[in-house]
Amino acid sequence: MFEEENAQWGLVHALVLDGKGGARSIARTEIDELQLQPHQSLWLHWDRSHPQTRSWLRSSSGLSEFSCDLLLEENTRPRLVPLPDDELLLFLRGVNLNPGAEPEDMVSVRIFAQAQRIISLRLRPLRATDDLLEQFAACKGPKTASELILYLAQHLTEKVQALVEGLSETVDLEEDKLDADERYTPEHGSILQLRRRAAGLRRFLAPQRDIYGQLARNKVPWFVDDDADYWNELNNSLTRYLEELELARERVGLVLEAEDRRQSERMNRTMYRFGVITGIFLPMSFLTGLLGINVGGIPGADNPYGFTMACGLMVAVALGQWLLFRRLRWV
Repeated sequence: MFEEENAQWGLVHALVLDGKGGARSIARTEIDELQLQPHQSLWLHWDRSHPQTRSWLRSSSGLSEFSCDLLLEENTRPRLVPLPDDELLLFLRGVNLNPGAEPEDMVSVRIFAQAQRIISLRLRPLRATDDLLEQFAACKGPKTASELILYLAQHLTEKVQALVEGLSETVDLEEDKLDADERYTPEHGSILQLRRRAAGLRRFLAPQRDIYGQLARNKVPWFVDDDADYWNELNNSLTRYLEELELARERVGLVLEAEDRRQSERMNRTMYRFGVITGIFLPMSFLTGLLGINVGGIPGADNPYGFTMACGLMVAVALGQWLLFRRLRWV
């Protein structure tokens, strides 16, 4: 009921965290008058494309104009913006798992975070928020605002892991096919798509890793004590994924180089065979052309065995050439 009502305002989810791993949904009309208990936190997840979202953000959210402008920017990259009063603006990217979308076209989630309130905005659906709702339903979700952004970052990173592992397995398969069959020709379009995908992911994951490192080093007062350890683990995870992406790009380059080398070798062998065949038939073509000119005095023209002698001569020339090529190790 609340979801249908909230959707008219551009509000995707409005949840009050109970501090025990669960959460209850509230209506848009309850937000302005809501009084949170010390152990509670509020999570408002908005659809950035909805006009009511912009209106509420600028008029009723209590955020500064600077914060609103950053949250509503059209194009962003992963970054962390500290604000006065220990507030944060956090811009993260997640793998685009929506139907028909390219995974490397990563989905942006913009977050305003303070001690008891999280405001997040998205343009396209995120699987990570769906995973969080499932955890809340099982009373295993985050208990505080700091844990909420940590859990969201963890789910975003898990989706990256699956994609990076898939890329590595695809490159492994291409390498195995090349090793198993010399005649195998990889499809250049799909191979180049792997390379573009790795580059696209790396573009956003590198600054996102730096954000996790900053959050691990610079602890905000309202963060839970062990949050820094988890942020550090996320930083290490993204570092490993970035190394795997870089390795995948290099391996794709090696696959393309190996295929180019094989094609070049096949072309050289083919041209070499044509050269040998041409070298064998060139003298014979000269002889047949010479004997075929329509002038008097051609040797053997009046001899009944002239054709046989000409054929024997060409066979002898061809045999002599073959022996010469063998001696020179050309064949």
